[in-house]
Amino acid sequence: MTVLTAMPPVFLHPLADRNGSPAALLFDAARRPAVDGELPVNLLEELANASMNCFYRPGPSQALNQMLGHAGWKALAADKVLRADSALPKDLPASVQWVEGDWFLAPPPKAVGTQAASRALALQLVQLVSADADTHEIEALLRQDPTLSYHLLRLVNSLGMGTGRRVTSFSQAILILGRSQLRRWLNLMLFSSREGDPRSAMLLSRVAVRARSMELLSKACGEDKPHQEQAFMVGMFSLLGALFGMPLEEVLKPLTVSESVQQALLSHEGDLGQLLCVVESAEREDFDAFNGCLQALQLDNATYNRIIIDAYLWMQSVAAGKTGSPHA
Repeated sequence: MTVLTAMPPVFLHPLADRNGSPAALLFDAARRPAVDGELPVNLLEELANASMNCFYRPGPSQALNQMLGHAGWKALAADKVLRADSALPKDLPASVQWVEGDWFLAPPPKAVGTQAASRALALQLVQLVSADADTHEIEALLRQDPTLSYHLLRLVNSLGMGTGRRVTSFSQAILILGRSQLRRWLNLMLFSSREGDPRSAMLLSRVAVRARSMELLSKACGEDKPHQEQAFMVGMFSLLGALFGMPLEEVLKPLTVSESVQQALLSHEGDLGQLLCVVESAEREDFDAFNGCLQALQLDNATYNRIIIDAYLWMQSVAAGKTGSPHA
């Protein structure tokens, strides 16, 4: 595929509301370098018409600001947003409506009592799912974690699948989803509404975008379904260290993952590591690293933009519990 650079890449960031839940998207025009080409207004309009508020931070280019305004994005006043990179502030100024930054990647609150037990169960669940354990083992563990159980059944029921009846048991869920899909949903559920962890909702939004965009990037590279599934898994597992407050290498030790997945996660090696490089450099808005990683995949910015918009739309569906089949 010929590498094109005429269209600049779209870099976005979820904004948390005052409760720490993802409720808006930010396009930071103030951080954009001088680039040629026009943004994909039609794709930005798709996001503006979806469920989350869409804002832009005005930059020096009036043409870019106007372009975002025409796409339905609203200018974000400086006093309406606060940056936090260590923890979600408890006492926000009255004027602040949104919180940006990587506060949700900070170590989790010290787990005690039921919180510690729930986190330990979640890690056991990762181990069982990655080892493709017996369905009864997974079901027995799920029964010990009401939060995971609730969210899994809620998501399976949201799929519909044409059954015409509600799914009320894990055995039904497994039959409807199949093992591959079950593995995907259980991994997503690890990041959902962990008791006592205010980071959960934002972690889920970040990991959903990572996993879905890596899966779609794999597909755009012409890879087969198993490779796309591995790409999704790398995106999911890349934030397990942040979720559990442990070095990622320690979290991965007891897990049954392929060498290619492990190399991608720990050293960004191989095709999967290149995919992870693309999404992580986009999150940092590191244009040089992003361009190098994307060109190594022989993909263009237009392809990436379509993928990242689809990933953010999918993340919103996951957050709302309304998503359909996540297959590419």
